[in-house]
Amino acid sequence: MVWTPPKIVFICSFPCTVVALASLKKAHTGGTHYNGKEKLTDKVVVITGANTGIGKETALEMARRNAKVIMACRDMYKCEESRQSIVLQTNNKYVYCRKCDLSSFESIRQFVDRFKKEQSQLHILINNAGVMRCPKSTTEDGIETQLGVNHMGHFLLTNLLLDRLKASAPSRIINVSSIAHKRGEIKVKDLNSEKDYDPAKAYEQSKLANVLFTNELARKLQGTGVTVNAVHPGIVDTDIIRHMGFYNSTLSTIFLYPFAWPFIKSPKQGAQTCIYAALDPSLTHVSAIARRLTQLHKPRMRS
Repeated sequence: MVWTPPKIVFICSFPCTVVALASLKKAHTGGTHYNGKEKLTDKVVVITGANTGIGKETALEMARRNAKVIMACRDMYKCEESRQSIVLQTNNKYVYCRKCDLSSFESIRQFVDRFKKEQSQLHILINNAGVMRCPKSTTEDGIETQLGVNHMGHFLLTNLLLDRLKASAPSRIINVSSIAHKRGEIKVKDLNSEKDYDPAKAYEQSKLANVLFTNELARKLQGTGVTVNAVHPGIVDTDIIRHMGFYNSTLSTIFLYPFAWPFIKSPKQGAQTCIYAALDPSLTHVSAIARRLTQLHKPRMRS
């Protein structure tokens, strides 16, 4: 007599098979993890937005490699929670939370003043923090929020830290941009989006500004030992999408997210581009990777 499994076995095995296949697809889509063996003992790393998402995963990896990690964050409560988690996972006690609100020039200056009192060197600066498609608002200094946080805040932070980066050369600056910069336009006569605010266009403008800043800074820093590169992490499941409509929709969460999940990178997967740009020896003298993205895409300016 041949035993035939009951139908319930087939019914139950189907969702398990689907989940397994989806997980394999997600692992394939997310790409490989950086497997370089570089150690960062006695190296100082600053990461903005390091309390969550890509920033947290990058900070975790830097700490694993024995770096002294400065987590530059706006929310000190969340930062401290993430810092404790990183310390426990890595046994690296040299991980610090420091207040740095990129929507406030005053906060950025205070962060830099404290940093320079505490640290004489800076080897890696990762400008990771950002906002996307948020409702119309301005920073403390009156700049449209996406342009202010994603670009202007990092522009000021980077320039204030250049002396430490030059003194610590070879050193690296990594700007987390987005392929959305290809759709971006610099609105010369309405840079602050006061006449016309479109959340998507404002985000694209800020990401294009990241790329243009990367290219120009790389040119100015030639011969200093400081390299500057921009990276596109891919579509990553982090808090940055919290202002997008589907993220706050129950229907989308139930019916759309499960189908999109295999094609969206996890924060750990998304962090690999930052980690590669920060560590890989082949990039020691390579600057402005982002130029490859813009060579065939002349930045558009409109009034």
